[in-house]
Amino acid sequence: MRELSLNVLDIAQNSIAAGATLITIRVTEESAADRLSITVEDNGRGMSPEQLQKVRDPFYTTRTTRKVGMGIPLFRMAAEMTGGSLDIRSELGQGTTVMAVFTLSHIDRMPLGDIQGTVTALIRLNPQLDFRYIQTVDGASFELDTRKLREILGDVPLNQPDVMEWIGGYLRENLEPLRSQA
Repeated sequence: MRELSLNVLDIAQNSIAAGATLITIRVTEESAADRLSITVEDNGRGMSPEQLQKVRDPFYTTRTTRKVGMGIPLFRMAAEMTGGSLDIRSELGQGTTVMAVFTLSHIDRMPLGDIQGTVTALIRLNPQLDFRYIQTVDGASFELDTRKLREILGDVPLNQPDVMEWIGGYLRENLEPLRSQA
């Protein structure tokens, strides 16, 4: 994968496959600590201790369509190439949290990429689910929570074209100032 937002998309797809109804994605840049953290947390079915042991192995997957699962191993490799790490915590019936930490200034750190497009695509393709996206850059923060949008919209579907256009614009309008201060 050439950008970290694609890793986020892959991990979120795993959350969806695990039956999650709420997926929280956090991106935190800390210039002073020279750290970029990406966390994907869900309330899906979680993993057993045995599954949690195997999930880092590229030759382990729960999918029936192929015999390899490269998402977690590639995300881990991307973090470790920068001197960072990947941590996975999961509990059956409670959900899973995947957190990758990168050295922000490391020459081998992949760019974050189109995280706005990733979040928008997840909402558009999964309008029945709830997503929280939180991006923090050096203490300044922005959050989009589809549960709050549902309160305002009532029974208007999140994936209605006008709503999606507004969500894209809202993300763009609020993420640009964060990016420009980085």
